[in-house]
Amino acid sequence: MEIDDIPRLPVNTETHKFNDWIIVYHKSHILKSMCPNNHKCIKDDDSGNCCELCFYEHTLELPHLPEMVFSKNKLTLTHKNGAKIEFNPLDALARVANRGKSTIRVACAEEWKSSRGESANLQEVKPFDWSFTTDYEGTFNEKIRCEDTDAKLDIFKLMRKEHILFYHDLSLFEDELHDHGIASCSVKIRVMPSGFFILLSYFLRVDGVLIRMNGTRFHYETGNDYILKEYTSREAKFETIKHIPPAVYTTPSEIEKHLSITLKKTQKMFFD
Repeated sequence: MEIDDIPRLPVNTETHKFNDWIIVYHKSHILKSMCPNNHKCIKDDDSGNCCELCFYEHTLELPHLPEMVFSKNKLTLTHKNGAKIEFNPLDALARVANRGKSTIRVACAEEWKSSRGESANLQEVKPFDWSFTTDYEGTFNEKIRCEDTDAKLDIFKLMRKEHILFYHDLSLFEDELHDHGIASCSVKIRVMPSGFFILLSYFLRVDGVLIRMNGTRFHYETGNDYILKEYTSREAKFETIKHIPPAVYTTPSEIEKHLSITLKKTQKMFFD
């Protein structure tokens, strides 16, 4: 089958209005792995013939992309005054591209090779973050103003049972690290009568080496002129959590409790 013969897969989309916010999600298939133009696309070609794969490759300039990039998946929240918050895979991966080569990750790669005796497969340590670690916190337009704060997320409010008006879970990208673990990025949103909660999550598990989680939580309470945003980075080497049942390693919400916090910051995102 020629690539042009592949039927266009539908994009699933839904719009939800909540008070002064319009919430929209788009969800579709993963990015195609083949260029219909034999990789001769030009990113800035005004003819619009540049395929999506080449656009990603030219924009990010990564040695390679994750195995699964959900290029059309996107969550957008727009306030009536024009303030806009968006979550998309291109901007999430741009934070990987900007990080460059990390000595911590290279050290992990060497430990990974040594512990598994697979230097033949991993002899080349890419000059980029092969774990696709991203500290992406979302994409905001100029009408969002962020200020540091000592306020904390009210976990008890978030745990309170409420009617769910809207819920969705979107994958942004995923890679199985050559069957040695997983790196994934996703965003979830839950809308209740009292407000909305968003969790943007990056999860990394390099088997036998480490587990890392970067999570950004957004909590908006009805009546406020701001959204509380909390970014937390957690990490632990396998040797420090080897007492934990292996089944827990694959459940981010459970293993998170056993990881050490390496960075935490909280901000108020004003939109009025």
